[in-house]
Amino acid sequence: MDLGGRTVVVTGGTRGVGAGIARAFARAGADVVVCARRPPEVPVEGVGFASVDLRDPPAVRDFFDALPRVDVLVNNAGGSPYLPLAESDAERHARVIELNLIAPLTASLAAHRHLRRAKGAVVMIGSVSGTRPSPGTAAYGAAKAGLENLARSMAVEWAPDVRVNTLVVGMVRTERSHLHYGDEDAVAAVARTVPLGRLAEPYDVGEAAVFLASDAAAYISGASLLVHGGGERPAFLDAATANKES
Repeated sequence: MDLGGRTVVVTGGTRGVGAGIARAFARAGADVVVCARRPPEVPVEGVGFASVDLRDPPAVRDFFDALPRVDVLVNNAGGSPYLPLAESDAERHARVIELNLIAPLTASLAAHRHLRRAKGAVVMIGSVSGTRPSPGTAAYGAAKAGLENLARSMAVEWAPDVRVNTLVVGMVRTERSHLHYGDEDAVAAVARTVPLGRLAEPYDVGEAAVFLASDAAAYISGASLLVHGGGERPAFLDAATANKES
């Protein structure tokens, strides 16, 4: 899929999934800019960087106003520490929602005039946490559920000029996987719970994002594309005894 001549902005694209998305668009020939508060520890080859606090609406507007064009916006910035609801205050949970839901809305609004002029596309990076219970990251899951709904509404309001879709991403192997799953043995055990037998790589998410932004997806808007390796095996199947060989 050739995206030569198009300008792509990836929020939070300095490491992990975001860096994989940026690399995928660069391979497709796009001019890519990633924006985050801090520069990448390892620069992504062929990708520009801009320092932007996505929770600062005036700064976000200034960033997009300074760009000559934007054809694709990938709202990737987000995340959450392990934070059980009753072990923190409402203000801290609100900051998680701000980063994962309000910041994508802020960036999308700031980029809207560019995207409308370019007949462009928005790709939201959602999560399976927004489609199922998310104990330990409940505010994050709620924000991702809201993000998916926001994308569907944007797809209707901004049609036919701008397409808006969501990637619903499952577990991904990144340089920070050990913080979520533990050592390599634990990561391997978690990977065995995925029907395809492995965690996603940032490359997998990047290629899916390129597809949704490309002309190959020209009639796809308001959709949610699952990138989760087949999902999660229902726990009851392993607990049930009926129909098992003795």
